[in-house]
Amino acid sequence: MSVAAIASLAVFAGILFALYRQQRKANTLSRLVLFGLVTGSAFGLALQLIFGEGNPVIAQTLEWVNVVGKGYVGLLKMIIMPLVLVSMIAAVVKLEKGGSLGKISGLTISVLLATTAISAIIGILVAQTFGLSAEGLTEGARETARIAALETRADRVSDLTIPQMLVSFIPTNPFADLTGSRSTSIIAVVIFGVLTGIAARKVMAEKEELESPIRTFVEAAQSIVMRLVKMIMALTPYGIAALMAKVVATSSAADILNLLGFIVASYVAIALMFVVHGVLVSFVGVNPKEYFKKIWPVLTFAFTSRSSAATIPLNVEAQINKLRVPPAIANLSASFGATIGQNGCAGIYPAMLAVMVAPSVGIDPMDISFIISLVAMIVISSFGIAGVGGGATFAALIVLPAMGLPVTIAALLISIEPLIDMARTALNVSGAMTAGTITSRLLGDKLPEEELETQNA
Repeated sequence: MSVAAIASLAVFAGILFALYRQQRKANTLSRLVLFGLVTGSAFGLALQLIFGEGNPVIAQTLEWVNVVGKGYVGLLKMIIMPLVLVSMIAAVVKLEKGGSLGKISGLTISVLLATTAISAIIGILVAQTFGLSAEGLTEGARETARIAALETRADRVSDLTIPQMLVSFIPTNPFADLTGSRSTSIIAVVIFGVLTGIAARKVMAEKEELESPIRTFVEAAQSIVMRLVKMIMALTPYGIAALMAKVVATSSAADILNLLGFIVASYVAIALMFVVHGVLVSFVGVNPKEYFKKIWPVLTFAFTSRSSAATIPLNVEAQINKLRVPPAIANLSASFGATIGQNGCAGIYPAMLAVMVAPSVGIDPMDISFIISLVAMIVISSFGIAGVGGGATFAALIVLPAMGLPVTIAALLISIEPLIDMARTALNVSGAMTAGTITSRLLGDKLPEEELETQNA
């Protein structure tokens, strides 16, 4: 390793130590995350300015910086499936009325799908307003290779029917799904957890002597998992600093400038959808300013990690402790929101691509029948979109062929994909938390202060 790389790592170590000092002073998580975001971004920018894009020193430095960033993301991914499984079982076992589970699930999914439809309409209107078109996009070596790969994936994905998609949610092998082997594994684990919880309730009703042991076991398991989540969450500022350092240090200014119009339009559409989320929560009596202030650390992690699934633990914790959403609703909305109705990846992105490419095959993107068909297809296809980086591409591979449109445009935007995907992921997570908040308030099921204190104990 070069002396310059060692010096750069020493600076990054200094940033981590400064974060540790701030953490010892008992600063709030949101303040620590902001500090990590700013210092990590500044470090990444300094690497770009000092050494220049593509310099080996940057690669050597980031190799070690990634230990912190990827390590943190890995720990969060480690806890996702245990958290979802245990939380779903606990949610069902603790329900006062078994029938309320159907109401919670139905309302949560309805809100997720409704916001996805709204996001698709916003994507269509913004793309048209900005005059975005597929014409003139540069096709280089990376894009050519990506087109070939996408066309291969499109052949596999576009043939999926709605019944096949629904069948894929069934946990035929829950142990395999606990490893995240499929894009629909989270939904499968949710279903397995709910069924296990229902079975536990039936056993409790049939054998009263087992009710107390079952409740004690579930309570203990949930307490252990939630303590583990809190331990990992304490590492959030360090993970954010490392992730932002990599994002900024590896961003290409030339690529960004070349496709600036699409980037700006995407961020405008995403910003508008955040406004929609604020308006929706205001309808159920939640102050939008306070709402976004409380969920900001979660959105920051989603932005830097580009993984809706990895954000589930933070999502659940924030809903319960900050928004006072009951655990049953928080876990369902966070889990469903990672794979169903993603407003950014499954809503805005495929809608914008469809509008851009439609004229190339002789379709008027503002034709009302085209818009209705596109929105309906986006809502339907939003089931089971993988909650990890690249989920938007998967959504595009379903929507575009179904609408008779070519998929090559997704490959032509590869250069700026990570930059936009960060904001899309934050929007996905916001949509899940919005669904949880709305469901909680509409059902009149808000976590009491005394129970909230017990959760934090």
